[in-house]
Amino acid sequence: MSIFEYNGGAIIAMVGKNCFAIASDRRLGVQLQTIATDFKKIYRVSDRLFLGLSGLATDAQTLFQRLMFKHKLYQLREERDMKPETFASLVSAILYEKRFGPYFIQPVIAGLGDEDKPFICTMDSIGAKELAKDFVVAGTASESLYGACEAMFKPDMEPEELFETVSQALLSSVDRDCLSGWGGHIYVVTPTEVKERILKGRMD
Repeated sequence: MSIFEYNGGAIIAMVGKNCFAIASDRRLGVQLQTIATDFKKIYRVSDRLFLGLSGLATDAQTLFQRLMFKHKLYQLREERDMKPETFASLVSAILYEKRFGPYFIQPVIAGLGDEDKPFICTMDSIGAKELAKDFVVAGTASESLYGACEAMFKPDMEPEELFETVSQALLSSVDRDCLSGWGGHIYVVTPTEVKERILKGRMD
């Protein structure tokens, strides 16, 4: 088993009309043994910027602390929040810096940029960015997530329709992966509000 699959997980980010959704499963496992069923994999950097980390849970928590330290320094110096594109470059730089002993994680970054334009991207463990205009996925369930998202995605969805689409894609995908699941955690972010919801899924 790959070290990236050791704790399991599934993360998805999808864009809508001036909004985006980011979702993850809630399982923390050690290989096939479930340890926790309410593990946080999506982190709120600011009201318009979210970060999902799949892979080795300890590395995810360590990296998030480093990123929040850098983001707070930026806020103090610049007196504003980081743009999603800037934050993605920061994550990429930190990962590449550790390329000879990398963090075993795959980040997903989602945010609202200038003129409320949604931005999503993912990268590998050494910071090679992959930008997308529709959706990005990460984690052990990524193969089934790709299939579900390809089938369900439509451009310019309103927030409620986007929530429904991401929920269905996440729940149907984690049912096909024994290393992720146990419900879902979803944020739907618009220019005016952030909606957080917990989904119930199969508990096996």
